[in-house]
Amino acid sequence: MQTGLIIVLTILTSATPQTRPATSATPAAPPQEQTVTTRATGSFDVKLTPQATDTPTEGSPLGRLTIDKQFHGDLEGTSKGEMLTAGSTTIKNSAGYVAVERVTGTLHGKRGTFALQHSGVMTRGEGKLTITVVPDSGTGDLTGLAGTMTIDISNGKHSYTFDYTLGAP
Repeated sequence: MQTGLIIVLTILTSATPQTRPATSATPAAPPQEQTVTTRATGSFDVKLTPQATDTPTEGSPLGRLTIDKQFHGDLEGTSKGEMLTAGSTTIKNSAGYVAVERVTGTLHGKRGTFALQHSGVMTRGEGKLTITVVPDSGTGDLTGLAGTMTIDISNGKHSYTFDYTLGAP
């Protein structure tokens, strides 16, 4: 499946537009809706619970955890999810994780659910984390939700900044 997707993307990005004669008029582009990005901020409490794994003990250690969060602030609600981790046995502070969580709650007064996908990598203490709304995962008043979230952990307290758009489905 992934090979097919790569081939399709390659074809789409390498296709050249049809050349038009210099004398032909190009129709005006239809007016585009302006997308407004909204920012939500707040804090959250999180409980990570290690789960049993069936991976061999040799090599990079793999882990599996459940996620249970309570959001406060512009996003009021809860989430449940799953996290997979991998780490280095020889280099300190090098690891990675992926996670998916389903959020249920109210975002600036709009009620519904949506999914967040995490991808985090730490290379010798230097971290990079991407948290993105899974496309078309919004329900209820949150149908059409898109966006990204950042997390800050300071003095043991977790906070979030969520930049999002809420367009038509």
